[in-house]
Amino acid sequence: MAKSKKKKRSRIRPLALCVIRHGDAILVSEGHDPVKQQTFYRPPGGGIEFGETGQQTVVRELMEEMDEAVTDLRYIGTLENIFTYNGETGHEICLIYDGIFVNEAVYSRETLEGTDDNDSLYTARWLPLDYFRRGEAPLYPDGLLDLLLTGAGR
Repeated sequence: MAKSKKKKRSRIRPLALCVIRHGDAILVSEGHDPVKQQTFYRPPGGGIEFGETGQQTVVRELMEEMDEAVTDLRYIGTLENIFTYNGETGHEICLIYDGIFVNEAVYSRETLEGTDDNDSLYTARWLPLDYFRRGEAPLYPDGLLDLLLTGAGR
């Protein structure tokens, strides 16, 4: 009898992300898909843990990843993101918040260093919304640029 391959269990991942503005720019972390050979960007945040609200997730994730506190969080929308990364299909439901850093000095930095769940280092930077409007690189989750351009957030 032939061994059957174990099928990878698919699931929808709940995320909470925070749009932080600085003038006409937003703070985004850079990612790279090696299969597509594509650089992309996403606001900071991460996975919602069981029993945790989206706001609590944003506060926790930014403190864990960037060692920075955020305040004045406002919910601005929910986006569903079905995507392919590194050859695998993913599915996320993303709660999007608008917020500000408690430490105003953060706004004067060109880049911020962070660590993700795998303790991998990443760089976050301020990029103008026009950068994404011109199609220079994708901004994820899908639909976020439209949400921001229609006046959501500060």
